Amino acid sequence: MLEDLSGETLLYPIIGDPITFVKSPQRLTSEFEARNHNGICVPMQVPDGQLENVVRGLGPVPNIRGLLITMPHKKGMFAYCATSSETSKMLGVVNVARRNADGSWHGDMLDGIAFVAAQKKEGARPRGARVLQIGAGAAGSAIAIALLDAGVRELVLHDANQSRLDDLVRLLSGLGRGRVVAGPPNPAGCEMVVNATPMGMSPEDPLPVPANLLTSSMFVGDVVAGHGVTPFLKCAQAAGCKTADGVQMVEAAMEIMPDFLFGNDWRET
Repeated sequence: MLEDLSGETLLYPIIGDPITFVKSPQRLTSEFEARNHNGICVPMQVPDGQLENVVRGLGPVPNIRGLLITMPHKKGMFAYCATSSETSKMLGVVNVARRNADGSWHGDMLDGIAFVAAQKKEGARPRGARVLQIGAGAAGSAIAIALLDAGVRELVLHDANQSRLDDLVRLLSGLGRGRVVAGPPNPAGCEMVVNATPMGMSPEDPLPVPANLLTSSMFVGDVVAGHGVTPFLKCAQAAGCKTADGVQMVEAAMEIMPDFLFGNDWRET
């Protein structure tokens, strides 16, 4: 792709902090190439507190046609989107944005769709399932909505931040798409177990769910990418569980994001 760089190349920065472990630049650029699109995804380290300066600086650059947004800017970037999807409006977060015709930003939150797509590809069956999800942050909230959209029967949510947990349970319970409750990190009676937290990025992190509670009938998914097989997934595999990791979620997202960035949008705005 580098030999094709020119003044006509379109740029799609991914902004976050830290940015070291992201896999999107290479994967998305390869997807652009496969679709004969002259564009590249470039990583940009944007420290917390600098988002406004960066967004204002990128705004007048016409060949920046889209943005990928990761921690800690998913909530902050929502404020700079003139339009957004219903999921983003519901949660107040975005993880991707494209230009509107007037140059403003249209945002969406694709983490949940990509996560569920990766789980299903590896053998998970969310429809009718009872699911334990650890994590109610930005990505976790989007994953919870996508799981409900996929037809889960009951979603048990757990988060160390009780206020955030209560808010998400209240929000999701009003959707009428499945039973949503708060509960302990105990997967007994669940067909699926989801880690939607950063636990696993550091070797010192505790397991999101005690290893001895996992059984071979459970499908276990983890959002952590760029750190190899996490200790949580190693425990799940040792228990005989089918698994999907954060890299597979990224791969699923790379298939979805170009359609969004090119305006081939399947969502209502």
